Amino acid sequence: MTATLDRPSVPAAQKRTVTPARVALHVFLVLTCLVTLAPLLWAVYASLRTYDDTSVNGYFSIAKSLTLDNFAKAWEVGDLPHFYWNTFLITVPALVVTLLLSSMVAFGVSRFSFRFNLVLLMVFTAGNLLPQQVIVTPLWRLYRLIEVPEWISGSGSLIDSPVGVVLIHIAFQSGFCTFVLSNYMKTIPYELTEAARVDGASVFRQYWQLTLPLCRPVLAALATLEFTWIYNDFLWALVLIQDGDKMPVTSALQNLKGTFFTDNNLVAAGSLLVALPTLVVFFVLQRQFVGGLTLGATKG
Repeated sequence: MTATLDRPSVPAAQKRTVTPARVALHVFLVLTCLVTLAPLLWAVYASLRTYDDTSVNGYFSIAKSLTLDNFAKAWEVGDLPHFYWNTFLITVPALVVTLLLSSMVAFGVSRFSFRFNLVLLMVFTAGNLLPQQVIVTPLWRLYRLIEVPEWISGSGSLIDSPVGVVLIHIAFQSGFCTFVLSNYMKTIPYELTEAARVDGASVFRQYWQLTLPLCRPVLAALATLEFTWIYNDFLWALVLIQDGDKMPVTSALQNLKGTFFTDNNLVAAGSLLVALPTLVVFFVLQRQFVGGLTLGATKG
């Protein structure tokens, strides 16, 4: 006597059926992905070709040889290590201070109830509605009037100082971070704060040791976005910094252009090197970034 095991039947609702709509959707997604990645892939391809090859055969041709010499030349000619350091002096302080101050404001407006709670949040958020280009002239004049020690700026004012660029980034980015953090902190049960208060925890301890650790996913997502935005910004550095040696790395590409001609292969290699830190930050914080974006998408 032999026993037979019947295969469990799969419900009809769980069976995946291939429909024309599903095929069309996947074709659309693949084409969209290719269109999005095409400029990046073309830049990589151009950076691996020599100037002589593209000048003779054109950019829309098959390369006879591929080389990494353009990356080494762009690193040296563009003086990228120096400009990387300039960008580091602007991006990291602006990012840290922005997240710190925004988390404090978000903690106050989300965990405490007072008369001007909503008004305060609206004031911080309203800053994102103002185009940055509108205040270029008045801000430049204001920075000229603010005197600072010479160790901060050789000009004696906030003009031509990384501190001035850091301050304007903090001012414009704090509104968005405050809005996102306050909405997330409202999802944290109030019972946790009340229990900490009963145990004698101060307000700062409730913020630093209780609330901030629970906000780690959304802080990682904001850190990824803010790093990319501040790192890629060139407007305020161009307006507020006069000394070329203090400019961020985005300005280093200008050093790769010649007086009478431009080696686009060299510029492509330099552009990839300039974009590399943002890719590194994204891949390092990828899990936290995706987790922060999907917070609140499901319940239960």
